[in-house]
Amino acid sequence: MMRIFRLFLAAAAFADLAPAGAEPATATRLVADKSQIAFVSKQMGVPVEGTFKKFEAQVAFDPRKPEGGTVALQIDTASASLGVPMSDAELPKAPWFDTGHFPQASFQSSAIKALGEGRFEMAGKLTIKSIARQVTVPVTIAPAGGYAVATGSFTIQRLDYKVGDGEWTDTSVIGNDVQVRFKFTLAGLGPL
Repeated sequence: MMRIFRLFLAAAAFADLAPAGAEPATATRLVADKSQIAFVSKQMGVPVEGTFKKFEAQVAFDPRKPEGGTVALQIDTASASLGVPMSDAELPKAPWFDTGHFPQASFQSSAIKALGEGRFEMAGKLTIKSIARQVTVPVTIAPAGGYAVATGSFTIQRLDYKVGDGEWTDTSVIGNDVQVRFKFTLAGLGPL
């Protein structure tokens, strides 16, 4: 019992040496100002790109042991922008993201598999407007200037999530397929 008590005291003394608020050396964090989430849909057959300006992620992932990792992402739906003020004013409304009722979209991984050469496959649940669907997301991770950069893209059907509901369900005006592209810059990710 005395030995356990001494170990506890030693651990407490060591913890006091770390600066207040310091993160563990293995903590991985999203560098938001170097990251991007974009979405591309077709309007009358013409590709139109938008972005989400606010999002955050929690990453607990060792590229050498990916099967034990998790990734959680929260997206502020009110931050969606097509870069056109008139369109941007419509996106928060009920037919589209209905941000008053559904302020966040999210992704939560359930399995991560290594494919080799910095490529991974993340399976998980994508939730938009409280509608959850399983998706599989291909991800490539590469070192870049002291960071790790995770990139990828996948396609969803907007009507599966009731984005563009009501009169906007006509896919001849706005296509059903939406490509989601991302670039996440990560600090503190372990070696690839």
